[in-house]
Amino acid sequence: MKTLFLTFVLLISYLVSNAQDFEVAPVVMNFDANPGQIQKKKMTIRNHANIKQTFTFNFGDYEINEEGKKVRMPAGKSKRSCASWITVSPTVLTLNPNEEREVTVLMTVPKNEFSTRWGMIYVQAAKEQEAREVDKQMATGIKVTPRIAVLVSQSPKSNTNYKGKIYGLKDVTTAKDTVKVFNVTVENTGDKIFEANVQLLLGDLATAKERKFTPKKHRVFPGEKRTFTLTLPNDLPKGKYGLAALLNYGHNTAIEGTQMMLEVK
Repeated sequence: MKTLFLTFVLLISYLVSNAQDFEVAPVVMNFDANPGQIQKKKMTIRNHANIKQTFTFNFGDYEINEEGKKVRMPAGKSKRSCASWITVSPTVLTLNPNEEREVTVLMTVPKNEFSTRWGMIYVQAAKEQEAREVDKQMATGIKVTPRIAVLVSQSPKSNTNYKGKIYGLKDVTTAKDTVKVFNVTVENTGDKIFEANVQLLLGDLATAKERKFTPKKHRVFPGEKRTFTLTLPNDLPKGKYGLAALLNYGHNTAIEGTQMMLEVK
């Protein structure tokens, strides 16, 4: 058993030491081409390995769940996909050790497509291995194919539909919590990606004094409902309070809010 474990550790060490080492910049690309236009950006690939490497470019989609996590899916499966609009040239890139080169990323927006779209470019390295190295990996059922995902978004300059709302403020504090915990939902009801700034405002009903607390920021995509978890200190003086959660997402929009009554006994 010890021999098998040692063999496994050595195998992992071998694969890690021989894994491809490369860098991609930028890893977020935001396009703002209007319908019918083609927009061009540059992406740099750097080979930090001591071997020659060949890189390929593939595409994928993702959607955002209520926890803000990206759920990846094949290209074309999301209704917000722009994968078919993206072209990378050259389609295959070979770099010597410590070499870097730029590739061109084109966003070709069809006519009458005014909506915000997004997707991913997967930059993948294929190490040029000797036959015996390939045999070793195939024999263990392990294939090392590292890749870096570049997030891509496309939203026309002419699209100014920023709109969001906040609702559902509720106390979710448990007996184990050392602070008061609240959840609130932010929904992007427009057609632009925005940065949501959500902050708690506490008003003492007896003294009319107000306190603002540290805000939280998250990117919210069109159609997304995002749960924000906010906290208050657990040492508030006894009394009755009005608690509001405020949403500010900029772009000359009004601040949105939702509120609840809070009694500290």
